[in-house]
Amino acid sequence: MSYKPQNNRAWLGVLPVLLIVAFSAVVPLMTVINYSVQDILDFNTRFFVGFEWYVQTLNDERFIEAFGRQLAFSFTVLALEIPLGIAVARGIPKNSRLTPLILIVLALPLLIPWNVVGTIWQIFARSDIGLLGVAINAMGISYNYTSEPLHAWLTLVAMDVWHWTSLVALLAFAGLTAIPQPYYQAAELDGASSWQVLRYVELPRLRGVLIIAVLLRLMDSFMIYTEPFVLTGGGPGNTTTFLSQYLATMAVGQFDLGPAAAFSVIYFLFILLFCWLFYQSVVKRDEETP
Repeated sequence: MSYKPQNNRAWLGVLPVLLIVAFSAVVPLMTVINYSVQDILDFNTRFFVGFEWYVQTLNDERFIEAFGRQLAFSFTVLALEIPLGIAVARGIPKNSRLTPLILIVLALPLLIPWNVVGTIWQIFARSDIGLLGVAINAMGISYNYTSEPLHAWLTLVAMDVWHWTSLVALLAFAGLTAIPQPYYQAAELDGASSWQVLRYVELPRLRGVLIIAVLLRLMDSFMIYTEPFVLTGGGPGNTTTFLSQYLATMAVGQFDLGPAAAFSVIYFLFILLFCWLFYQSVVKRDEETP
């Protein structure tokens, strides 16, 4: 057997990407980790404190409450956006002249900046001049998201669903168009209902795009900041104060760089852990499926 030497020069093409990733991600992360084990009094006075800020963060009641609100919000929007996005994608005609126009209109919410989305809904949901708020109050329902915690929560969920369901729908539509037509023809010959087509034909072949959709929405919902900050400012009270807002208040408002750095590392690890657990559960299910 002849030995063929390997050519490793191809790695030189990847080197610029690795350097960019190291500069934009690894170096800032290491800086934050360095700050998280120090008590920073000023730019020249620092003391090593070990894991003190980590212990303080994990025992902070405000952090625990914000984390609970974050979990509730993320899983609520995922439970709404994933099924709704699939339903919207199934309703889009695949071979129609109107399909490109429908896709463009569907993508419009994704093009709106996050702060603009918050401003739109801040006006749209106002109980005195907003179309949504006035309409709800006209139906005899007392609605005011600025003073009622439940109304603020529901308004924020509705805003996120309006903003991001399009992403799930576009991904699901791309997956549906990749399903060969003979699968649908066989299902029709077997007399399968619409639900059976979804359950046994479409969902198994949408697994890949749905994994991407869930991971993207999970990470993004855990990092939400601008929309609730503009819409409610975290209120009423702390009803819509999520982890990102609490972190911003600690780092920028109070300038507690050490605790804020520890908070950031814990925040990052939680997001990484949830995404890893979800991915592993999907992979394990695929391996168990005969």
